[in-house]
Amino acid sequence: MPEQINKGEEQSLEELFIQLESVIQKMEGEDVSLEDSFRLYHTGMDALKKCSERIDEVEKKMLILDEEGGTHEF
Repeated sequence: MPEQINKGEEQSLEELFIQLESVIQKMEGEDVSLEDSFRLYHTGMDALKKCSERIDEVEKKMLILDEEGGTHEF
């Protein structure tokens, strides 16, 4: 059975990476049907999109330390 993304609660990056790894392992299985492969693919792509969004959020929040010891956003 394909992994489902919890739409009601926000998953951490670590949870999303674990989910992606699980999807990949299931897709590599010999007994996965074509229909399940498509569902797994879409589940994986949704998780990958969420990972990308979270990484973008973190990058925007990063602070850079300037030469005078002050900080400002990246």
